[in-house]
Amino acid sequence: MDIRLMDLDTPLFSTLHRIMDLTEDAEKNLSAPTRTYVRDAKAMAATPADVKEYPNSYVFVIDMPGLKSGDIKVQVEEDNVLLISGERKREEEKEGAKYLRMERRVGKFMRKFTLPDNANTEAITAVCQDGVLTVTVNKLPPPEPKKPKTIEVKIG
Repeated sequence: MDIRLMDLDTPLFSTLHRIMDLTEDAEKNLSAPTRTYVRDAKAMAATPADVKEYPNSYVFVIDMPGLKSGDIKVQVEEDNVLLISGERKREEEKEGAKYLRMERRVGKFMRKFTLPDNANTEAITAVCQDGVLTVTVNKLPPPEPKKPKTIEVKIG
């Protein structure tokens, strides 16, 4: 109900009314995803990957046609998150040429993978060949089983 209808249109009540409206708007905005989140979600959805497990490693394969190695970043965040990102830029238009159709994707791409506990983040290799990026994460050797400790029994 609008307080102005009750003949309470004083400066104090109108200020309270504006504050209440701002609070409602702020609550709506807090539940909406941020621009960064939406951009990252689109970049991740547009970057398909194959993940394979071998006895001694994990292999991530991503198609990246037309990209140079300087356009691709492979990083490890938070000790166990593999981040593959980069950007494909639009070619500069040449004088007199115009696009009739543009279907190739341009813009940022990104994928994040949570690595298992046995992934050796110190032994990661990345090779881009023929437009296919292959990132190999070696596995740590399995821990040796603990040997039972024998305690000598003394007679006292």
